[in-house]
Amino acid sequence: MSAHTTAHTTARTTARATQRPASVTDALLDQLVARVPSTSGGTLRDGSSLASSGTTWKLTEVYTGEVLVELPQSTPADIEQAFVDARAAQAEWSQWPLAKRLKVFNRAHAIFVDNAQKTADLIQVESGKNRRMAIEETCDPPMVMSHYIKHAPRLLKPHKVGGPVPFLTTSTAIRQPKGVVGVIAPWNFPFATGISDAVTALIAGNGVVLKPDNKTALSPLWGIQMLEEAGLPKGLFQVVCGEGPDVGPTLIDNANYVMFTGSTATGRVIGERAGRNLIGACLELGGKNPMIVLDDADIDEAVQGAVFGVFGNTGQICMHIERVYLPESRYAEFRDKFVARAEGLDVRASYDFGPEMGSLVSPDHRDRVQHHVDDAVAKGATVLAGGKPRPDLGPAFFEPTILEGVTTDMLAGATETFGPVVALHRYHTVDEAVALANDTDYGLNASVWGTDLEAAEGVARRIHSGNVNVNDILATAFASKGTPSGGVKQSGVGARHGDQGLTKYTDVQNLAVLKKQVMGARPGQNYDDYVKGMLQGLKMMRKARIR
Repeated sequence: MSAHTTAHTTARTTARATQRPASVTDALLDQLVARVPSTSGGTLRDGSSLASSGTTWKLTEVYTGEVLVELPQSTPADIEQAFVDARAAQAEWSQWPLAKRLKVFNRAHAIFVDNAQKTADLIQVESGKNRRMAIEETCDPPMVMSHYIKHAPRLLKPHKVGGPVPFLTTSTAIRQPKGVVGVIAPWNFPFATGISDAVTALIAGNGVVLKPDNKTALSPLWGIQMLEEAGLPKGLFQVVCGEGPDVGPTLIDNANYVMFTGSTATGRVIGERAGRNLIGACLELGGKNPMIVLDDADIDEAVQGAVFGVFGNTGQICMHIERVYLPESRYAEFRDKFVARAEGLDVRASYDFGPEMGSLVSPDHRDRVQHHVDDAVAKGATVLAGGKPRPDLGPAFFEPTILEGVTTDMLAGATETFGPVVALHRYHTVDEAVALANDTDYGLNASVWGTDLEAAEGVARRIHSGNVNVNDILATAFASKGTPSGGVKQSGVGARHGDQGLTKYTDVQNLAVLKKQVMGARPGQNYDDYVKGMLQGLKMMRKARIR
């Protein structure tokens, strides 16, 4: 029996989960869709129209393909009006004392945690991910809120220092909100990115216009509803919907700053347009993330880490692993244990915590993943496990897939697959492993495994990546809200989290005060004497370490 046939027969299957969660009622869906400002149309579940006419997007339940809602598609006029409304609300919000703004997020933290299960229902319905990952996604916005509730007073506090003339001048850095931030969120973590990235912008005093992906607009809309329940002023946080090329240009042209998570190709387009508008942009882009297993690693732990790193969220995590580098001496041991775990994964459609892996986000994405696997096999790669779609489980399911013999002339060897597919590679020396890990245009995340932590950290420091985890895949880095998380090379510009995760949404005003007119030569003073005194003063202040 072939490896991929074994995977097909041993993956535990049950009847397809056709009954969506009871919490996702037609009334809730109508309530959420009605939040999308649109003059272009939209139809509620009861058949009534949101507007007279226009285009809509059929948002489906991934497990079954059932149409849940007809999502209105925003026109340029809708987007411009969303910014007008957000600016009106932001003018007042920015004048609230920071302590008053933070009270909103204190209340929101409790509301988000109390509603985590309902939020997970919505995330699963629209994305098809397994419930274990959905519930983890619900935790990200409360974690972000908690971190910045604590640190925002320090980060946004005016910072006063002495000016060029001791005692007679001062200079104060004042953090001012940028205005209205455009957030463009991806489909793989719609709630975590759509809400968490907006929360920091809001704490800084900005308004937000969010463009979620059409496929996964429900959970961000639900997040906004919870924020307003906590006291966020209505109108401050707007949502517009549509395909990127239709919505993006108008959104960027009206924004004061752009936060984007998505592909490198789209990130280049967004960065170019933001640059033409002379506004800032933070871009978290694609990755081809490596995992290096050192020869002293605990193989059982490394295999367990790889199972999550490769198959977590069905491989649809920006920081997930697509390349594993193994020492020749441990290759067979890791391969055999990893293949056995992949073949035994509980893969199915279910709204409980049983399945270890869920669906891909759509049939179109399933076809992309299949194309990468087929291309690799056609060019000489070997399938060790999986390699096929699973229509018996649902429209977009794909088997956990392990390949070997992948080379850089294959799609799966050079470009981001973004699915439950990984390639295993041998190496002979650590230097070779590091060189192979760095042999990519991407640099978002990496993982190093070894029991000698000092040696493992030494290897990690040599990898060209914005995030590197030792004895973990990605959670330790991403969940550390006190340090920046972003990409290098073609994986992005800027970062979320850390101090800059908040301060990037502000402009710094330099407020300088001169208490006495001592700048420049005095009336009637010989300019040579003035210059001599000025230069002596510079030497004196350096010697005294005043300046």
